Amino acid sequence: MIGKRTFVVSETPKAASLVKLSGNFLIASVIESLGEAMALVSKGGVDKRQYLEILTSTLFGAPVYKTYGALIADGTFEPAGFAAPLGLKDIRLVLAAAEELRAPLPIASLLRDRFLTLLANGGEELDWSAIGALAAWEAGVGKVAGG
Repeated sequence: MIGKRTFVVSETPKAASLVKLSGNFLIASVIESLGEAMALVSKGGVDKRQYLEILTSTLFGAPVYKTYGALIADGTFEPAGFAAPLGLKDIRLVLAAAEELRAPLPIASLLRDRFLTLLANGGEELDWSAIGALAAWEAGVGKVAGG
């Protein structure tokens, strides 16, 4: 959790915002990749909860995998802890910063499109982790709550 300590990263306040946004970009990247991996194994007949237990007991024991993996596996996207429109806003801010700094971020562009897909399909009130359900929905093995 970023809030446990104070870090001085620069004399420029804008840098602190960039660090926070980049952290949210990484979380959204984890959510998307977890959702894709779960869609794959689910389509292959593997239980998503069992798969998550294997992942988080071995290579990926970090809280971000446990927390968001459980939300995706269970399809629990309401009530929203961090609403999908806020996720889209943060990804747009990341992309704006990247453009200003001339730093290509192809995964951030993908995430923008994933959030737009979620919102276009009724995900306005859902937690941002609902982007992790899109891959299963597209593979025909799941649904996006609210969509």
